[in-house]
Amino acid sequence: MNPELYPLGLRIAGRLVVVVGGGPVAARRARSLVLAGAHVRVVAPEVCEDLAALIAPLPDGAAHHDGPGTAGTVVREARSYRPGDLEGAWLVHTATGSPEVDADVAAEAEALRVFCVSAGDAEAGTAWVPAVARVTVADDTPSAAPATSTEVVVAVNAGRDPRRAQRVRDAIDALLATGELPLRPVRPGAGGRGSVALVGGGPGDPGLVTARGRRLLAQAEVVVTDRLGPRALLDELADDVVVVDVGKTPGFHPVPQEEINALLVEHALAGRRVVRLKGGDPYVFGRGGEELIACEEHGIPVEVVPGVTSAVSVPAAVGIPVTHRGWSRGFTVLTGHEDIGKVPAASDHTVVLLMGVSRLRDSAAALVASGRSPETPVAVVEDGYGPRQRSTVGTLATIADVATAAGVRAPAVTVIGDVVRVSPAWRAAGLG
Repeated sequence: MNPELYPLGLRIAGRLVVVVGGGPVAARRARSLVLAGAHVRVVAPEVCEDLAALIAPLPDGAAHHDGPGTAGTVVREARSYRPGDLEGAWLVHTATGSPEVDADVAAEAEALRVFCVSAGDAEAGTAWVPAVARVTVADDTPSAAPATSTEVVVAVNAGRDPRRAQRVRDAIDALLATGELPLRPVRPGAGGRGSVALVGGGPGDPGLVTARGRRLLAQAEVVVTDRLGPRALLDELADDVVVVDVGKTPGFHPVPQEEINALLVEHALAGRRVVRLKGGDPYVFGRGGEELIACEEHGIPVEVVPGVTSAVSVPAAVGIPVTHRGWSRGFTVLTGHEDIGKVPAASDHTVVLLMGVSRLRDSAAALVASGRSPETPVAVVEDGYGPRQRSTVGTLATIADVATAAGVRAPAVTVIGDVVRVSPAWRAAGLG
């Protein structure tokens, strides 16, 4: 750490900043200053194409020194630097490529008590430009007001090693973008309308949650979670985040769906950012549509973040593709509680059953009765991506007995079709 460095953010909107030099470095500096709302005056006999594109045209006969200029614009003195060019400036950047000129600019800035960034020699300046990571934290659902947006800015200085600073910045930027760093505002705001995000958590592995989902979790004040969601992510939440567990098990629903809907509405109407963390995808047997309607009926903005559905990901975890060239051209996903006898009986159509362990025998019999061969391969995959992940294989004629003998239990995904033959478990069982 440089003990002489005092990190500071500058509010320069509407203030004059002088950039001496016309090359790519000067162009980058000018662009950032314009974004910050500064009035930028460039002093350079020649400018590069990127900088030229930023410079505002002047009316005939106008002189750049006639006034402070307009905030967020760039004007130019088409000549070399000369004493007096820094008059009225709040900040100076010099990047001429000439050590002598940069030293003269830094000396004048020092005399005027104006901070100066010297691109050619950092030690010659009195200010440094850090590598910066930015992320906007907002109620950025489709209906949310942009006025509630705030920005988190992380500046990295690494002495006289800008590339190291950039690498650290990039690493922080990635963590901010994915929500792995805390982004939730902790200073009380002015209240107002909250929001709800229906986040698909995937099959349970925290690494399979989308970056958008993790970022919304990092901003949440309330998380309403399922039993099959990626619960390890809850350990990353701040202590003051309210976590409401509404998990269901087969045949046991301690919190009815109507109460879940009411919870989302209650917290959002209180002005809180709510994440409904669901297993799989919110719209694949996740009742996300019902939650969306309940919130919209109360004027609450809702964002839906898709998740990796267990119907596809859990079979993949044990080496089973739900479609495979020459074996399966399509697949049907059911809950296992429906009349599956209506599913196409074609041998090139895969059937995926979710939440179907308790009715596995009935489901197998219904598929055989509707025309499937009793020798059709079947795999039951328990606890996909979890600590007790296991694949149990058989045929429609045998799977119920095999699963009972193996003690198969929920949660599990059942795959029915020739694609099961691809899996290592099928080959290991020697079923042909």
